[in-house]
Amino acid sequence: MSMKYSFDGVFQPKLFSCIKSYSKAQLVSDAMAGVIVGIVAIPLAIAFGIASGVGPTEGLVTAIIAGFIISLLGGSKVQIGGPTGAFIVIIYGIIQQFGTGGLMIATVMAGIMLVLMGIARLGSVIKFVPYPVIVGFTGGIALTIFSTQMNDFFGMGIEGVPANFVDKWICYFQHIENVDFKAFAVGIVSLLIIIVAPKIAPKVPGSLLAIVIVTLGVWLLNRFAGLDGIETIGDRYALPTGLPAPHLPEVKMEAGQNMWDVVRMLFPAAFTIAMLGAIESLLSAMVADGVIGDKHNSNTELIGQGVANIVVPFFGGIPATGAIARTMTNINNGGRTPVAGIIHAVVLLLVLLFLGPLVGYIPMPCLAAVLVMVAYNMSGWRSFIAISKNPKSDFIVLLVTFVLTVVFDLTVAIEVGLLLAVVLFLKRTSEAVQVRQFKNEIDPNAEVDINLHEESLKIAKGIEVYEIDGPYFFGIANKFDEIMNQVGDKPKVRVIRMRKVPFMDSTGIHNLESLCQKAKREGIQIVLSGVNKDVHASLEKAGFNALIGADNICPNINVALARAEKLL
Repeated sequence: MSMKYSFDGVFQPKLFSCIKSYSKAQLVSDAMAGVIVGIVAIPLAIAFGIASGVGPTEGLVTAIIAGFIISLLGGSKVQIGGPTGAFIVIIYGIIQQFGTGGLMIATVMAGIMLVLMGIARLGSVIKFVPYPVIVGFTGGIALTIFSTQMNDFFGMGIEGVPANFVDKWICYFQHIENVDFKAFAVGIVSLLIIIVAPKIAPKVPGSLLAIVIVTLGVWLLNRFAGLDGIETIGDRYALPTGLPAPHLPEVKMEAGQNMWDVVRMLFPAAFTIAMLGAIESLLSAMVADGVIGDKHNSNTELIGQGVANIVVPFFGGIPATGAIARTMTNINNGGRTPVAGIIHAVVLLLVLLFLGPLVGYIPMPCLAAVLVMVAYNMSGWRSFIAISKNPKSDFIVLLVTFVLTVVFDLTVAIEVGLLLAVVLFLKRTSEAVQVRQFKNEIDPNAEVDINLHEESLKIAKGIEVYEIDGPYFFGIANKFDEIMNQVGDKPKVRVIRMRKVPFMDSTGIHNLESLCQKAKREGIQIVLSGVNKDVHASLEKAGFNALIGADNICPNINVALARAEKLL
């Protein structure tokens, strides 16, 4: 029988369904939300671009192109895409080793992976990443972002700050005497404005307000009071002048390396970018669904994210994904269709085209303050406290993922965190599976598969009855085998109740097969009871009808005990 893949439901951009019933009133609402979220995105796009090791232009370009494509092709009505803090650490590491060309290749690879995930309908699978792993690597990223901003926040002027977390802080303490108190004052004032602004003017983004006020203040003091020495974006980076022309990558390669070697070396980083993009965008879409009462298409969302990450590197952009904070800003200001996201991208394009030179006046300590606040909001310290009260295994997974993210890198953290979470889950599951033995009789009042008119079911001498309560997989297979080996006198017939076994894996089937073969050699007949349809089909394919006889696979315990007595 041939199997055909169907694309039905895999790629259905929300924009096209929303346009069918679009109204003028909705356009006004979306336009207002798009303008506001575009303004909110300005400082974040600039800050994320600079923190990633590229520049303000690249951050804005990413927000424009990726934001437009994600709204155009995505599976959520209100998702706002762009650069996010989650990518800063991995991007910085790639640029250090392979340059911006290497980052471009890794981002395109990640985009292709995201598209393939969507086509393979893996959108729902991504949601099963354990929460402690997400909190752990998000917290680790937050601490790393915080650490990268200390040089600019304190105005130390250190060149070539080490990438490693521990070495970075050693370097900071070795240069503590280089602290510029004017820069530090600018950073503190910026931070205070960001913190206080939401309480005074909730509708105005604190980061934007801080940048406008502090940039203007520093410029006035520099112009009329002779205050200088505070580094600005224009002192360090080329100012945004418009959308760059598309170009191909130039990759840093060592002697003897070819492009295929670079692709292989970049694969783990590209996979991490794809996983981060998938997790963050789908989490953002799920949160948005709960607020607006809609349901996003996760596979379409992955394809939209993938296309954005394939296109944006050719314009010098960096990896992008759905941004929870900007998406919530969009919702709170009336955005209800992808048109709001498209307008947000247009607003950013106008800023890039006409206000680029003004970006150069933003002080670096002010931008550092914006990122310090981003790091605080990402840290999830309340989630740390909440998970610490949960089972210890969850907290161990969180701590391991957190420490590995900070000390090593995100790729290692996600791989080890997921592996540890799976191992601990299997351990808990195997501990929850019970194997018990019935002696003499079975109480019908406590059973659901016994005919109710029976007062009790007597277990004749020479018959043993065991029950497996839970999935029969590799984690429990040996446990059941050990219990079988502890039996004293050997019975003539052994009944195994499987009514509470929802599934069996290949190890469980192999274990049961070995048990049946061993019993056969010892002259013991195995009878299976209450086997559900799926498990029965698996056993049939494995040849159990021939091994123990089709008559010895019974629908319930009544039939199984009757069969056992007959075999006696």
